Amino acid sequence: MLKTEETVAELILHHYAMSPYSEKVRLAFGLKGLAWRSVQISPVTPRPELMPLTGGYRRTPVLQIGADIYCDTQLILRVLERVHPEPSLFPRQSQGMATALAWWWDRSTFVPAVGIVASLNADRFPPDFVAERKGFLGFSLTEMPANQSYYVQQLCAHMDWLACMLSSGNKFLLGDAPSAADITAYHVIWFLRQNTGGKAERLLPIKTLSAWYDQITAIGHGKPQEMSATEALAIGRKATPAAPDIAADGDPSGLKPGQHVSVTPDDMGKDPVTGVLVAADTQEIIIGRNDPEAGEMQVHLPRAGFNAKAA
Repeated sequence: MLKTEETVAELILHHYAMSPYSEKVRLAFGLKGLAWRSVQISPVTPRPELMPLTGGYRRTPVLQIGADIYCDTQLILRVLERVHPEPSLFPRQSQGMATALAWWWDRSTFVPAVGIVASLNADRFPPDFVAERKGFLGFSLTEMPANQSYYVQQLCAHMDWLACMLSSGNKFLLGDAPSAADITAYHVIWFLRQNTGGKAERLLPIKTLSAWYDQITAIGHGKPQEMSATEALAIGRKATPAAPDIAADGDPSGLKPGQHVSVTPDDMGKDPVTGVLVAADTQEIIIGRNDPEAGEMQVHLPRAGFNAKAA
C-alpha cells in the first residue's frame, strides 16, 4: 500500500521555474502546507539523472516518492491527496468535478497560451528550447505567432467561462474553498502573466479574474528545500518500490500483470515508457522497470490522456 501521511517518504518534485504544470503542483504543496524537496531540471532534454527514473518520460513535472515515480499532474494531485488528505484538493467530495474541470482547462488552453507567449515575447524561448519543443509539440514555436488571433479567440472564450463560475459570488470555482480546479485554471494565466510583461492583459480578459487570481497566488508553494538531481537519483536507487494500492488486474482493456507493456501520451511528448505491468485500474497504471542507474523502479501514469498496449 502507499504509505500513510505519517510514514510517507520525502516528496521530491523534478521541475523547472517556467513550467506552468509545475506551478500547479507547487500550489498543491502550498494548499496542503507541505514540506517538499525541489529538484531543478533543465527545461530541455536530455536530463541524464531524471531519465533513468522515468524510463524516458519527458514531460514536466515528475513527482518522486522513493522508488516510485508519478507522471502527469492529473495523477500527481491524486497521489498528494492520498498521502496528505487535509486540506483537501477536492473539498466537499468534488474530485470528479474538479478533475473534469482541470482536464477541460489543460486540454483547451495550454497550447493557445504558449502561442500567445510566442507571439508577444518570442525572445522568452531560447533557441535550444525552440528546437527541442518542435519534436515535443509536433510543430515549431516559431510558427505560432501567425495564429495569434485564433489563440486570443479560444482563450477569451474559456476565460469567460471561468468568470461565469465566479459570478454567483463564490470565492473559488467550486465554492468557498480552493480546489484542484482553481490551481489548474490559475497556472495557465500565471504562465501568460509571467512571460508577456503585461502584454497578455491587453488581449485577454485577465483583469476580470484578478480577485480570484490573487487569492490563488496567496496560497504559495509550501515549504520547498533544494535537492540535487544526483541525490534524488541515489534515493531512488536505494529505495524499494511501494506495494501498489490499486488492484493488480483492474485494467479495463484486459492487460494483465506481468505483461510487457508500453504507455504513451496521446497528445504531445509522445515518448513511450515500457516495462512490466504491475497493476492497473481505470485511473492509474503502474509499470515496473529495472534501470542500470536507478535500480528497481515503478513508474505510475494516469489512464486519461495515455494509451497503454502490450509491448
